[in-house]
Amino acid sequence: MRKKIRTRAIIILIVTLGGLALVLKPHKRDDGSWSRWTDLRPNLEHNIHLGLDLKGGSHLLMRVDGDEVIKTVTERNTEAIRKKLEAKSIPVTEVNGDTPGRIVVSVADSNRNGDIVTELKNTLGPDWDVEETSRAVTATLSAAGRHNIANRATEQAKQIIENRVNAFGVAEPTIQRHGAEDAYQILIQMPGIDDPERVKDTLKAESKLEIRLQAKGTSTFPTQEAAQAQLVQLGPDKYEVLPYHERNGQNGWVILEKNPVVTGLDLRDASARPSTYGGSNYEIDFSLTPDGGTRFAEATGAHIGDNLAVVLNNEVRSIATIQARIQDEGRITGSFSQREAEDLALTLRSGALPAKAEYIEERTVGPSLGADSIKQGVTASVAGLLAVVAFMLFYYRGSGINAVLALVLNLILLMGALVAFGATLTLPGIAGIILTIGMAVDSNVLIFERIREELRNGKVVASAVDVGFGKAFLTIIDTHVTTIVSAVFLFVFGTGPIRGFAVTLVAGLLANLFTAVFVSRTIFMWHLNRKARVETLSI
Repeated sequence: MRKKIRTRAIIILIVTLGGLALVLKPHKRDDGSWSRWTDLRPNLEHNIHLGLDLKGGSHLLMRVDGDEVIKTVTERNTEAIRKKLEAKSIPVTEVNGDTPGRIVVSVADSNRNGDIVTELKNTLGPDWDVEETSRAVTATLSAAGRHNIANRATEQAKQIIENRVNAFGVAEPTIQRHGAEDAYQILIQMPGIDDPERVKDTLKAESKLEIRLQAKGTSTFPTQEAAQAQLVQLGPDKYEVLPYHERNGQNGWVILEKNPVVTGLDLRDASARPSTYGGSNYEIDFSLTPDGGTRFAEATGAHIGDNLAVVLNNEVRSIATIQARIQDEGRITGSFSQREAEDLALTLRSGALPAKAEYIEERTVGPSLGADSIKQGVTASVAGLLAVVAFMLFYYRGSGINAVLALVLNLILLMGALVAFGATLTLPGIAGIILTIGMAVDSNVLIFERIREELRNGKVVASAVDVGFGKAFLTIIDTHVTTIVSAVFLFVFGTGPIRGFAVTLVAGLLANLFTAVFVSRTIFMWHLNRKARVETLSI
């Protein structure tokens, strides 16, 4: 028996020391100090992640403009249909996609309408309804198709925003869909953010990168009118005029091909570095995907001696003459500061937002409000803990000490689990801790009452303790498992604060199964083994 108690005691000691180390050891500090009393608070602040309601930070609600996505999709499909009809020599008068979600193919001869309908259906897919008349074939995007496009754009925007927020190093951000599915809203919570305006600008920042060929024989025009006059001669169907901001600060206008060689979708990586031209400016180096690199190499190889322009958000940022075939790397130069270059590289790496996103709600929680919440939450927890301790000691006397020790260890293991899994502590999480205290005491009450019942039935102390733990065990397992299952559902289907409550509750219940059954039983075994025969039990 003594060997068994010693083994149990060693297990409890190891678990306790492990929990204390997780909570108190400075996992993210370099000095490794955690033995001094003054180190406890900074170590706890580093180890336990606080949510937005406790730490303060920014709460943003954004909405993706689904209509703009539909407009872009319509324009892209219109161009694709025009090229397909031309490639198959199907005569048409006009292919018009000016109305978002509607493409009209005007025909002079209705004999080829069947072929046009077939091409439209094959190109557009089932989300578009195709109708024909003697003068036109019209494709209209269905309501389900509109929703599918806007919903996909919202999911894509959510992923891109998550990439951008993570690149900023925000601790435990929350990025998730909000509201009804057809609201196309994204909720963003960033605890502890110290520069919210910069993050907001980066979240909204467009990063439409294109590399285009400059029209042969043209240079930089001093005015837009001069460039437009030249455009008329070259053909506005193939070329367009864009503004050009030179490195020396002068502005001009250039004529570029409409179809880009590569776009930001072909981007593999981007990083900022000091400019090769010297000075305080920075530039952005980027690399392309294998497919983008192949197209880039083909275009540059076929246009040696021509000019290539880097277009960012419909503005030409740099122009260079193609000296040789370029495979998969390039550079964006300009009058960028270090911060501008780093932010631009970040947005390019994370991808371009599929559509404009506007803020519809913004809240900022100050750190002082979070500090008040922490103070009130801790006060409530301590008050509840002291009340429970007082009751257990008064009602169960000596055995109450057993319950108090198990309860303290339960809290240590709970906090250790939160640190180990990197969980975020929120106000609902503190509520979960308080509820865990109640559940832990409830388990001890079940055990103690079973032992009292066996003592009243005339059993000796040792036998009463064994039977009491045995009968209470199944009840404890049943109550804990059902509560854990409920908490799992809260975690799977709940939002951020609800999930925080579920995490602390599950961690506390699992810790309680160990403390209430294993630790409490070990303490009773040690007490009963001190004498050859224990006649009474303080319970």
